[in-house]
Amino acid sequence: MQKITFLFVFLLSVSTNAQAIYQSIQSSKLGESRDIKIQLPRNYNPEDKTQYPLVIVLDGDYLFEPFAGNVDYQAYWGEMPQCVVVGINQSRSREKDLFYDKEIYFPAHEGASFFEFIGMELIPYIESKYNVSKFRIVAGHDLSANFINYYLFKDNPIFRAFILLSPDLAPEMSTRVQERLTSLNTDTFYYIATADNDLDKLKEKIVAHNVQLNHLSNPKLHYRFDDFNDADHYSLVGLGIPKALNEIFSLYKPINKKEYTDQMLTYPEGPFKYLQKKYADIKFFYGFEKKVVENDIRAVAAAAMKNDDREALKELSKLARKEYPESMISAYYTGMYYENENNVKKALHNYQSGLLLKASDFIDKEMLLDKIYSIKEQN
Repeated sequence: MQKITFLFVFLLSVSTNAQAIYQSIQSSKLGESRDIKIQLPRNYNPEDKTQYPLVIVLDGDYLFEPFAGNVDYQAYWGEMPQCVVVGINQSRSREKDLFYDKEIYFPAHEGASFFEFIGMELIPYIESKYNVSKFRIVAGHDLSANFINYYLFKDNPIFRAFILLSPDLAPEMSTRVQERLTSLNTDTFYYIATADNDLDKLKEKIVAHNVQLNHLSNPKLHYRFDDFNDADHYSLVGLGIPKALNEIFSLYKPINKKEYTDQMLTYPEGPFKYLQKKYADIKFFYGFEKKVVENDIRAVAAAAMKNDDREALKELSKLARKEYPESMISAYYTGMYYENENNVKKALHNYQSGLLLKASDFIDKEMLLDKIYSIKEQN
């Protein structure tokens, strides 16, 4: 790994409370310094071993802030994991960074150096400094959106998700990408966005590219295409970013009404087994563990009660005690299990013990007291 020398670093407090870092780095691959921007997750703690997905944003001069804001917003509501977002400023070097040979249509000269800078210098440095997982996303706009395609052609692509916002596709790129995506054996996300008022010279190629990709049947490919109404080459960026992130992290999202009705309630092995499978899939798919959220615990409890699945309630109570020992969550769902088992004494004990624990988003003292008074009135 080439050595990167840091010239200056300063922290900037932002309204989102996420930590933003601005750096100028000297790259031996580029033979010059390059400004980058880094947004860390809210309350990032270097001592915490939690690993975060890494989002690399080309054209960071103007794309970094929209991506950082969308990541922070969706992560705040639990719609996606918190991420480390890195933007590469290119306003003074864009043409040479994104250069490709006009005969073979692959990066050459400065373009090849920039390609290596990202994979051989920037990513290793970020990994050495911050807790990032191997799940990496890369994004670009027009020329830089075309450029990120080149990472697909490595034997083992370093990125798992590609966000192409109105790509200015190089000659033969569409055919090459189609062939590469057909042979991928690792789950890969590929997102493209255009708009009705996109640049004509770009949109024609983008639409034709989509037609080719729509015929692919590789189960490892997770593809989405958006053609936005009432948007142009620049405004489509604000529409495409949340759509892309939503698609990439669809599995990560908390259980919603549709998933509850269509999948959890009808899962042959019961709602608790469904929960276990969902979180195992998240770990397998994204390469990191997700803590079971209260929303999903509530969904299991509701399904277990609806299906009269006592075993699911029993396992759920164990999970609640393990994951939330200091929260009212553990007392509430343990009490619910014993109440369902008609073990009044243990149910009452757990509900009462919960009064000394921390309230959660959905459970407070009033809920526990209602349970306590109800049991006492009935007995």
